[in-house]
Amino acid sequence: MRDVFLHLALLVLGPLTLLGLVGRVKAVAARRVGAPLLQPWHDVWKLLRKGAVYSTTTTPLFVAGPIVALACTALAALMVPLAGVQAPLAFPGDIFVFAGLLALARFATMLSALDTGSAFEGMGASREAAFAAMAEPALFLVLMIATLPGGTPSFSTAFNELSGTGGLVRDPVLLLAALAFGAFLLTDLSRIPIDDPNTHLELTMIHEVMILDHSGPDLAFLHIGYAMRLFVLSAIGVHLLVPVPPDAPLAALAVLLAGQAGIAGFIGGIESVTARLRLTRVAQFLIGASVVAAIGVLVLHLGGRA
Repeated sequence: MRDVFLHLALLVLGPLTLLGLVGRVKAVAARRVGAPLLQPWHDVWKLLRKGAVYSTTTTPLFVAGPIVALACTALAALMVPLAGVQAPLAFPGDIFVFAGLLALARFATMLSALDTGSAFEGMGASREAAFAAMAEPALFLVLMIATLPGGTPSFSTAFNELSGTGGLVRDPVLLLAALAFGAFLLTDLSRIPIDDPNTHLELTMIHEVMILDHSGPDLAFLHIGYAMRLFVLSAIGVHLLVPVPPDAPLAALAVLLAGQAGIAGFIGGIESVTARLRLTRVAQFLIGASVVAAIGVLVLHLGGRA
């Protein structure tokens, strides 16, 4: 029960703080004062106190989209171990349910964007669907690398196996999984080099253009869901790179938070020194990520660990 409360506390306090940390890294890298660490909390609180504005062309799908997206992301977050190797909702096959819930959250956001009838939001939804379809093979190949040694398609079983074998230190194939997963993470979160979350040019926007017409609590739900997605995916990245102690909750918590801070630094650093790719190059980037993950699966099979 203590682990469940710790898991829930991390999901409440961690996502928006981690998103603020990414902003702080970018500000420091650019030698700017930047927004404070807790700025995402202030933004969400301000939006929750405002009223929502709805176009006369929208239907209940527009209202339901942010709620469904947040609910699906929160449910998926309960399947990924955070401080330790046991998740509150752990069962064989949970990796497939996890991927499905993330896809459903994305679909709900896309559907609410299409419901506005806006050409710009439809363009963003189209790009989101195309890039997600190219990125998801990399995700499943990475999850295959993580779960094959344990013999069960479950996060808890896989991470317990990784912690027992020493993780990346003793299994270099996880480096291939981490590289492919990093590409998926940047794509799923619409970060540079796939998309620029700070752009104001609608012709180049993907995620941000889909939420242009949302306001008030609806926009707050989308921001919370996005931050929770960042938090959960970065937790998976930490488990791939660092063996989290299974029987030491405090040590596991320290490893998780330190690893997520490192991933926040990675995202902020990438966005500080690189520019977004041309849309025609994004497909090559994502296919390359899938190829790297496929090589990892092949090495795993040839090594007899699958």
